[in-house]
Amino acid sequence: MTKDTIDTNEALIAALKGLTEAIKGTSNQSVNNNFNKSYQSYVFNAQNGILKPIEKVSSPPLDMLLGIDRAKATLLENSRRFAAGYSANNALLWGARGMGKSTIVKSIHNQIITENGESAPALVEIHREDISHLPSLLDQLRDTDKQFVIYCDDLSFDQPDTDFKALKSVLEGGLEGRPENVIFYATSNRRHLLPRKMADQESATGIHPNESMDETIALSDRFGLWLGFHVCDQQDYLAIISGYMEKFDLHPDFDWHHQALEWSKTRGNRSGRTAWQYVNNLAGQLERKIKF
Repeated sequence: MTKDTIDTNEALIAALKGLTEAIKGTSNQSVNNNFNKSYQSYVFNAQNGILKPIEKVSSPPLDMLLGIDRAKATLLENSRRFAAGYSANNALLWGARGMGKSTIVKSIHNQIITENGESAPALVEIHREDISHLPSLLDQLRDTDKQFVIYCDDLSFDQPDTDFKALKSVLEGGLEGRPENVIFYATSNRRHLLPRKMADQESATGIHPNESMDETIALSDRFGLWLGFHVCDQQDYLAIISGYMEKFDLHPDFDWHHQALEWSKTRGNRSGRTAWQYVNNLAGQLERKIKF
């Protein structure tokens, strides 16, 4: 064996050792190492298992969320109990689009931070398409000394698959049980997390056409809290707009009520989202810029 060959082999061995150590270092990283007490919100990156810290979760104050008083009070109380170390339920927020399902989760999170400071549970968002990674996320959060509200927006299943089974194991707890420092909040436009075709069939027939449907409905039953959100009436719609206008000190020199109602007609619905979109447009008319 020539000297050049030996040198080449030694260089290759050194490179392989370096690569091995790098891989070990990556695999040994846990979500713990990414926590910073100055952050209270994260987005879970399923590809590398890292929690990306979020500087600020923008949301309106709780008292500005109108027309959803029962859901607001129930979820706030549940969140306060969890933050205090007491028993609390996983929650499914379902119902009409644009009525504040995701907003209420964020607003309550900010309220709990106001009340508890750095000891408040952190909010961790996991994307719907990453639900299959939920068990591994829980494994990393299980042994930490911090509490977490894991949140998934617009959750639904086209068919019971690996994502469905992953979430079912979390809600059921499996042999290990659900980590005591974690609860799960999800929003969905569908009460039973069903695809639209199956939901229509259920509504039309009143029976469950197959075992897959039964199993999916059984999944929604595993949420301790079901909170329904329904389309708001005209009075609530205008009250929401009025609240926003007062918050941002908007004073148009015309009667905005008619314009706001016309705005909702062009959108085809009255909702909190439609109200906010109108107020945002109104602010532009008044040459103002608004945000939370």
